[in-house]
Amino acid sequence: MPAPTAQRLQDAMTRLRARLRSESGQNATGLTATQLGVLASVVREGPVTAAGLAAAEHVSAQAIAQSLAVLKAAGLVHSEPDPQDGRKKLISADASAAELVDRLLSGRATFLARAIDQMVAPEERAIVEKAIELLERLAEADLSGGGI
Repeated sequence: MPAPTAQRLQDAMTRLRARLRSESGQNATGLTATQLGVLASVVREGPVTAAGLAAAEHVSAQAIAQSLAVLKAAGLVHSEPDPQDGRKKLISADASAAELVDRLLSGRATFLARAIDQMVAPEERAIVEKAIELLERLAEADLSGGGI
């Protein structure tokens, strides 16, 4: 793929992410996209260790620790000793965290559904479905072994 096409895709995804943050009310939470991503992982995967979160989010342990500190201070997550290994801490989400994540995800989905209804012609809907499949494949790409 030519570099300009890859750049256009990156620019479009950046603009769409910014629009989704705005439309969902994410900007009003005071939390960064990274912090909200970590929170969503805790809601979805929890209870989970910080190391498990780092692996799931593809970030360093230090980045997870920084995000968790903010989320703990906000009362959105808490930790307790792992009953199987007391040296580890399990991170769990507060009920308010699940509500926040649900509200944000619902806001994003509502915006996207309205935008697709208004901007994508019925005969183009299959193209959107194919684009989603391709984006999912790109998100899962493991290029460390030389590609596909």
